Amino acid sequence: MKRNFIVMIFSVLMLLCTTASAKTIVVYYSYTNNCREIVTTLTSLIDADVLEILPAEKGLKYEANGYALGTQLLNAIQTAPNDASSYPAIDPVTISLSDYSTIIIVTPLWWSQMAAPMQTYLFNYGGQMAGKNVGLIVSSASSGISGVAADCKRLVPDCNYFSENLWVNHSNHSNRASLIQNWLTAVNYNTVTGINETRTTALTPTRIYDLTGKLLKQKPSKGIYIVNGKKRIIE
Repeated sequence: MKRNFIVMIFSVLMLLCTTASAKTIVVYYSYTNNCREIVTTLTSLIDADVLEILPAEKGLKYEANGYALGTQLLNAIQTAPNDASSYPAIDPVTISLSDYSTIIIVTPLWWSQMAAPMQTYLFNYGGQMAGKNVGLIVSSASSGISGVAADCKRLVPDCNYFSENLWVNHSNHSNRASLIQNWLTAVNYNTVTGINETRTTALTPTRIYDLTGKLLKQKPSKGIYIVNGKKRIIE
């Protein structure tokens, strides 16, 4: 009887440890809001924490003058990809990836490459993804995503990538819920991550509350908020 009780306690502890280590975080950068909408849809289907990457310099127009600034940032990275000074500064990130077994990266495409701010994050923190499960979702107007996938593998070479990436372009952005659901099935998300929870839910609008329960009517600043009923950290 005592032995059975010990075995039961051990099994519960093992289950708790497995659940704790099988957490997912979605890391994203969004310039035109498309990636933010993708993340909102994705997190209505899976249980995941969310980290938003923000440029340190605010209000920049990367597309102005024929995308001059965006091109300049990408060219600097291409010229010296191993030099930290080649990458544009982003806001400090305080979340450690050590608590997560799975990271899903959601990023825009800039001229067939990964958006420069997301490249900065992966250059700085990609080493923490070694040995972890990594998925990639790319938003673009029309261009294919092979260049973004190549950037991701260059910056994060030692992880276990999902069997396929997801491309959400302008023409199918409105169908992102079904695209994401099909992608999660195609990559065997539950099996790969060990997380036995994938939901099929209707797309709902994002509702953000502060910790006092007040509904926010504009994009919040840094802090902890309740987003669609879940606690989220906004960096």
